Amino acid sequence: MSSLVKEDLAKRLFGPRRRRLHEFIEVEGSGAERCYLCAAVTKSEEVEICMVKHLRVDREEKYEIVEKWFLKDLEMIDGKEADTDNPYFDMHFHKVYNLEAYSCASKYTFARTLNKLNEMYLKKDLKIVNFDDTYLNDDSIWSSNNRDCLVLMRICFYASNLLCLSLCPLS
Repeated sequence: MSSLVKEDLAKRLFGPRRRRLHEFIEVEGSGAERCYLCAAVTKSEEVEICMVKHLRVDREEKYEIVEKWFLKDLEMIDGKEADTDNPYFDMHFHKVYNLEAYSCASKYTFARTLNKLNEMYLKKDLKIVNFDDTYLNDDSIWSSNNRDCLVLMRICFYASNLLCLSLCPLS
């Protein structure tokens, strides 16, 4: 489902504006409306972060950018609490924006994306605080960038080791 939304966002909203959508997450909107937090790159290689409102008008999907910031202006991403599973985080620009992601995993996905885009285009010191580094680093086996097979393989390996150890007779 999310890949269809990403494709639709890229085609209807970002493509005509000559932006390349890298990532989006669903965030809590006011009332029943759906909102997405998006990270896109312009032709001049500026990284934009946008809040997009999803509207349904006469059976047609429409998207509207309601807020836009640049990654170069982002001072800090605060994950609130690194040791709890919560979807809340703050983005500090000239003002602090309190956000609630759809899930804790999507919060980490977006933070990883911004960190990666920062390394690719800005190379500035981006403060990412109150996130668990194990899940934040892209090289971690727990990161969710299409490495599900690797994660599953490692879990199976550890499980088989535990099984073998439990079957060994104690002397």
